[in-house]
Amino acid sequence: MQETLLNIVAKANAYLSDYILIILLVGTGLFFSIKTRFVQVRCFGEGMKSVFGNFKLSGGKQESGLSSFQALATAIAAQVGTGNIVGASGAILIGGPGAIFWMWVIAFLGMATIYAEAVLAQETRIKDENGEIHGGPVYYIKKAFPNGFGTFLSVFFAIASILALGFMGSMVQTNSIAESCNNAFGVEGWIVGVIIAIISVIIFIGGVQRLASVTEKLVPIMASLFLIGGLVVLAVRIKYIPETFGMIFKYAFTPSALIGGGIGYALKTAISQGAKRGLFSNEAGMGSTPHAHAMANVKKPHDQGVVAMAGVFIDTFVVLTMTALVVISCLYAGDGILAGLSGDAYLAATSGADAVVTKTTAMQTAVSMAIPFGNFGSIFVAICLLFFAYSTVLSWNFFGKLNVQYLFKNNKIAVTIYSLVAIAFIFMGTLLSNDLVWELTDFFNYLMVIPNVIALNALYKLVAKAARNKEDK
Repeated sequence: MQETLLNIVAKANAYLSDYILIILLVGTGLFFSIKTRFVQVRCFGEGMKSVFGNFKLSGGKQESGLSSFQALATAIAAQVGTGNIVGASGAILIGGPGAIFWMWVIAFLGMATIYAEAVLAQETRIKDENGEIHGGPVYYIKKAFPNGFGTFLSVFFAIASILALGFMGSMVQTNSIAESCNNAFGVEGWIVGVIIAIISVIIFIGGVQRLASVTEKLVPIMASLFLIGGLVVLAVRIKYIPETFGMIFKYAFTPSALIGGGIGYALKTAISQGAKRGLFSNEAGMGSTPHAHAMANVKKPHDQGVVAMAGVFIDTFVVLTMTALVVISCLYAGDGILAGLSGDAYLAATSGADAVVTKTTAMQTAVSMAIPFGNFGSIFVAICLLFFAYSTVLSWNFFGKLNVQYLFKNNKIAVTIYSLVAIAFIFMGTLLSNDLVWELTDFFNYLMVIPNVIALNALYKLVAKAARNKEDK
């Protein structure tokens, strides 16, 4: 049954990621880059200063909504997850090291896209009679199309996001946690699932303020831990760093030299892997993080737009790139176990039942090679993945909950049912096939992109105005 479903979803995903997704992400990112006069370049320093200028681990309880940093931390908690370790590793194994180059391209353009998402989330958010802030793609979709088409698109997006984030997305996170913990500690997956489910209930009950309190502390700590460990590995493999960067750029344009097949097929594979894993990592264009950015208390929409851009930069150009450099420098360069392999030999080593390394074990194998100290590599990556993936579960569950509230007009019974089903999916993720979980998550992520980018492009004038009048108070 799982195998049949996997084949069906995989075929649908191949078409979406190879054609529709690339056109939508690249096209939308390029469009907003031009319309905002490359806001990701002009206002990059402003965004980083906003994030780190008054950095602190406690933003305090807000009367309503979140502080700008709390909103960013909640967004980064969603962005920095399994995709930064397992997703990036999978992109490299399937598309070659050159897939990382295309991830960078998607992220650069995505910084303009996420600026648009955050600006529009701020522009269209509302306050209910209790003073609570509500915002996200469903609200700017309705503004873009205040008719039956807008209602259809907003409902379609809400349902897709509930399935993608609250249910399927949580499964892929806990699935990776369970597998990495099993590799490192020998703990059964269902035990990990029970523990994560119990802790999740405690945080879910506390609402947005408890979530913000957790993410604003967890995100900086987990990122620092991962980056320090990554830098130690790179220091050990320092002589292979030039070769590592060389591979990224070489195989971005000639991936057929590694993965075999014709240049057209190989290049399409590298680009599509970069696109779909880039989307899963930084989420620019997907419509997930605007839920958090809508709740930020800022003077003007532009202020949160530049902060959102910083989130994509941190996610892709810092955290994900660290994964890429570690995996490539240890496994592909020098004496790496994949060094010198190409064509059928490479495919045999990276795919199938007899694979030497898989997307789930690649990072653990790489760290263990650089630091052959007992089981250190597996343990270190398992701990990092636990923090990354669990923080994503928290944020994604919250985003899904917001869409349930939108669909059912804040009905408490509907929210309770959603929370119970979400907890069940968190547990189920530790039991299912790794490949099936990833394919299901990708499919519903892609469905979120379509209505989101349609609305973004329809409201481009509001975004361009915010970028043009950034000095206005």
